[in-house]
Amino acid sequence: MLGTGATIAVGAVLLVLVLLGVVALFVGLRARGEAVATARDNARLHALLRTSPAAAMLARGDGRLEMPDMLADWFGLSEPAATIGGLTNGDTGLRADDAALIGHDVDTAHRAGRGFNRVVRPQGSSRALMMCGTRGIDEPRSAVVIWVFDVTDSSDERDRLAGEVARLGDAYDALTGLIEAAPLPMWYRGHDLKLMMVNAAYVDAVDGRDASEVVARGLELIDGFERGGPLTGAMAAREKGQPIEQVLPATISGSRRMLRVIDVPLSTGSVAGFAVDIEDLEQARSGAKRFAEAQRGMLDRLSAGVAQFGADRTLVFSNQPFSRLFAIRPEWLAEGMEFDRVLERMRESNRLPEVRDFPGWKAERRNWFVGAEGATEESWHLPGGTHLRVVAQSLPDGGLLLIFEDRTEQVQLASARDTLLRVRTATFDNLFEALGVFAADGRLQLWNNRFRAVWGVDETFLAGHPRVDTFAAEIAGKLVTPNRAALIPDLVRAATMERQQRGGRVALNDGRHFEFAAVPLPDGNALFTMLDITDSRRAEQALRERADALEDADKLKTQFVANMSYELKTPLTSIGGFAEMLHGGYAGDLPEQAQSYVEAILDSVERLGLLIDDVLDLTQGGEGLERTDVDLAMVAREAASAVQPAIRRHRIDFAVELARSAGRVQGDARRLREVIEHLLRNALASLPPSGRLLLHADGTATRARIIVSDDGPGLDQESAARAFDRFAAPQGQPGGERALGTGLPLARQFVEAHGGTIGLVSEPGQGTLVTVDLPRR
Repeated sequence: MLGTGATIAVGAVLLVLVLLGVVALFVGLRARGEAVATARDNARLHALLRTSPAAAMLARGDGRLEMPDMLADWFGLSEPAATIGGLTNGDTGLRADDAALIGHDVDTAHRAGRGFNRVVRPQGSSRALMMCGTRGIDEPRSAVVIWVFDVTDSSDERDRLAGEVARLGDAYDALTGLIEAAPLPMWYRGHDLKLMMVNAAYVDAVDGRDASEVVARGLELIDGFERGGPLTGAMAAREKGQPIEQVLPATISGSRRMLRVIDVPLSTGSVAGFAVDIEDLEQARSGAKRFAEAQRGMLDRLSAGVAQFGADRTLVFSNQPFSRLFAIRPEWLAEGMEFDRVLERMRESNRLPEVRDFPGWKAERRNWFVGAEGATEESWHLPGGTHLRVVAQSLPDGGLLLIFEDRTEQVQLASARDTLLRVRTATFDNLFEALGVFAADGRLQLWNNRFRAVWGVDETFLAGHPRVDTFAAEIAGKLVTPNRAALIPDLVRAATMERQQRGGRVALNDGRHFEFAAVPLPDGNALFTMLDITDSRRAEQALRERADALEDADKLKTQFVANMSYELKTPLTSIGGFAEMLHGGYAGDLPEQAQSYVEAILDSVERLGLLIDDVLDLTQGGEGLERTDVDLAMVAREAASAVQPAIRRHRIDFAVELARSAGRVQGDARRLREVIEHLLRNALASLPPSGRLLLHADGTATRARIIVSDDGPGLDQESAARAFDRFAAPQGQPGGERALGTGLPLARQFVEAHGGTIGLVSEPGQGTLVTVDLPRR
């Protein structure tokens, strides 16, 4: 039994051992597999670490630093650093301040368990390293694991992206500012086409308070009833995927304006838009259209021919003178002929210049369309003697404007003018007068041969166009008085500047005398003329001497006549006195025949006394008038009474008409009475017995009039013209006062001394009428 039990026990032990071996084998096989897996993981991890862009190092709590060789190479160290302070090694490794910051970060991580991130750059290297530290949880001493990333490329990219972000931010700010400051309304719509953003110009256009208030209220710039509403363009732009442009009216600041509205679809599905105020542009276009129409209307009324070609070189406008000038039919113009065809039509009408190579000539004229700035001008000489001035002006739109001016008449006038100028030049050079033309600046411009000969100057001197001061100094020595030469510049200045004509006289050393003058010309120049008056000067001197002699003789004659008159009056007074004594019977009674002789003596004495008084009056010439207030009617009556004896002797029908309007005048009463008396005696001398004589006086508020008329034989035209001449008796009157002719001259002398006028009207067989007109004062 024991053996069996022992065997069982041994078997059991063996079984346990076998089981333990199996378990051990299983555990060994599993541990081997895990070791292989661990080795594989380690190899993979080592490979990852070798190829990883990051490397790890441990910072112990006691300040020790564990780092791989790769990190030493990254930090630019020759060997791994044992401490954080060892990361700085002179000119290699980190800068001291960066190492100090890393040490501070590690201490903070040890104490507070807070991680850190810091980017450093080793000295002398362009490498950028990011150090990310965190406290380890498996280390017994709480080591800080610091992962180091080579972020050189990502740092540069980040810097680049940061710069790009800054640039884009600046651009966005600038664009936002530009949109905000834009003078035209701008807006942005979201996906639902509602307003999301508007600028200040939009706010002002819709009279909003600010942009947010406009967006919140959805204030639209365009009225809702205009062409389907303000969203029509935005929807069409989003559907078509291209900008949509519309011209719509809008009410801005209370006035109706035309806007060009542009809606632009965006890639995000939203729509942006802006509006341009084209009201002024539309008005400008309308004004330009009206101006073009007015310009064409004006061109159609010009006398010059005008033709306008468009950019396609077809005729778009021509006026009536163009059609008449070139014999262009209206139907041809309606066809819109091309430029070359128009020239051909002109040639067919024989209205182009004669040219040998017409195609080449036409090609040259075609270049007018692309000509340089400014007009091209030509002169065309057409068959038949017509001269045309052609002006070709290229237009900004590529067209051409042609102007044809008929200058035939101007050419003919120019030819006639040239001929006239040649004639004038020849006349100018051959005039007897010395002529010189001085310009406004005082320089001598023109002169004739006589001018040079008078002054005796060289042609070379005159050809230099000397100034008037220089010319005056040159010729001063040729004058009797050299200082008189200064008068020439004064006269030229007066004619050119003051536009006044002045003259004078000058004497030369050779005895010649000249009369000169400076005459202003229409072109601002001065014409200096000199006329030789030597002969007339001599004749004038002779006449002056003769006039002085005649004046002296007249004075002697007047004095002689006055003395003689006074001498004659003395014996005449004695004769008259003795005759009156005889007539009065002082010498006893005279026979009848002797009595008639005495009366004849008295009449002759009276008549002779009157003649002597008249002669004295003529010699006095109306001097010594005594001005008083004269009653003209009373004076006329006294004169009529003085001639009554003669009236009665000749049995004359004498009528006196003195109107109240005759009134009073200022003058010498005695002389006025003598005027009337002389007129009456002059009429009596020509009247036959039983003739008729009239004395009439009237007047107005300013003048008085005296009329003496008779029905005598009258005077012929020649005698009437000489009636007031001294001592000129009318023909057919050999005796009496009329024969001596002193009455009417004395009457005129006294009337003119009173400021009046006297006139005589007479015809043979019709009598004579004398009218005296006297002023009141």
